[in-house]
Amino acid sequence: MITIYGKPDATCFGCKKTKDRFTAAGVEFVFIDITDPANAAALAYITEELGYQQAPVVVVEDQDHWGGLNPDNITRVIERFGAAA
Repeated sequence: MITIYGKPDATCFGCKKTKDRFTAAGVEFVFIDITDPANAAALAYITEELGYQQAPVVVVEDQDHWGGLNPDNITRVIERFGAAA
């Protein structure tokens, strides 16, 4: 399971590009908008537990994670989970 914690596309270039790359590759993910007050626990998780201060934060199977737009990590995950994989 892949979860992307981020902000709306209009306010976060990296969030939009990360989602676009996964979508284009057929990689399924869950997106959680950390600007929504209903998701305060998710925001606390990525900032307090994982220690990130920038969006997006991508969490892969609760073991692998990174913050920010990271093309190398995105490619690695696409190779593992993509429709062609």
